[in-house]
Amino acid sequence: MTVPTKDYARQYAPLWEALGPALRRAFFEDEPILGEAVDRFELDFADRHGKGLHGIGVSSGTDAAVLVYRALGWSPGDEVVTNAHTFSGVVTALLLAGLVPRLVDPEPETGRLRPADVDAAIGPRTRGVLAVHLHGHPEPVDALESLCATRGITLLEDCAQAHEARLGGRRAGTFGRAAFFSFHPSKNLGAFGDAGLVLTPDPALAESLRVLRNLGKAGKYSFDAVGPNAKLDTLQAVILNAKLPYLAGWTERRRTLSARYREGLAGVPGLTLPRVEAGAEPAWHLFVVHCAERDALRAFLAARGIATGLHYPIAAHDQPALAPHLAHCGPLPVARALAATCLSLPLSHEHGDDEIERVIDAVRDWGRR
Repeated sequence: MTVPTKDYARQYAPLWEALGPALRRAFFEDEPILGEAVDRFELDFADRHGKGLHGIGVSSGTDAAVLVYRALGWSPGDEVVTNAHTFSGVVTALLLAGLVPRLVDPEPETGRLRPADVDAAIGPRTRGVLAVHLHGHPEPVDALESLCATRGITLLEDCAQAHEARLGGRRAGTFGRAAFFSFHPSKNLGAFGDAGLVLTPDPALAESLRVLRNLGKAGKYSFDAVGPNAKLDTLQAVILNAKLPYLAGWTERRRTLSARYREGLAGVPGLTLPRVEAGAEPAWHLFVVHCAERDALRAFLAARGIATGLHYPIAAHDQPALAPHLAHCGPLPVARALAATCLSLPLSHEHGDDEIERVIDAVRDWGRR
């Protein structure tokens, strides 16, 4: 039997008893566009992060980011500082909004930003800092929050992989002026298709986003802005509503399995394990190790029926479509090295203890070869 990286059938089977009737109610009692299920999910998701927050459901995590950049009124050519070790779609969203990404090489041992390096990258056209909580481990957003306040710029958070992550007891998504969430099926909280949400404490920004996501319509007939069609589908909201009560438990399961990985793989020659910073409670969207012989290890595991992933094997500044827009950022050797050595081991709340032990045993066998 193969140990998969994801198994959607295994995820949905225990949910179907509740999900089936919820979908039926949506078809017979709700509106297909911006229905009551969307309102409920926006409120419940925002409330679990704290009082006074607004949730704006949108069609994807990418649309969440682009809409925020537009709603903030940033102009083409304005700069945003962010981590060079990132998902390439993060850079794509900045470029789609006409902004200039200012990529910063991270700390080599963790892949996370150093606030001093962020400070050094801020220039006269910098409008914001984007903290991307990659793999579900928080960036140092407490320090970045203070830095941005001192420099008079905006802190934003990309929480696509960080549902339920915390730093110093605070949830990721509550440090900046706005946070982006993705509910791609692969995420810790996933729809059955694409979906996203913006979280913000700013009521004016929230209202602007509600207009922009709906073709710029402030009312049924009034177009007050030029905006895309980027609404969260009612059916996706139904699925997310059904899953939301389980998210905390699913996250604890990921933490348990990640702790077992970190214990079982300690000391394997040539393998670097993810490091958890003091005060951080990662969401463990992914369990990413680094290995100079990554491809050999991956082939070794595949031969033993263990699937793995690559997150992400090409650094953003080396992507053919993005490289021409990022030449000003320099060679970024740390991000390039992390991309060349990353390997994602199987991890989800559906995985059994026996599957994780099987992966551990196989990796340790590789280390003894």
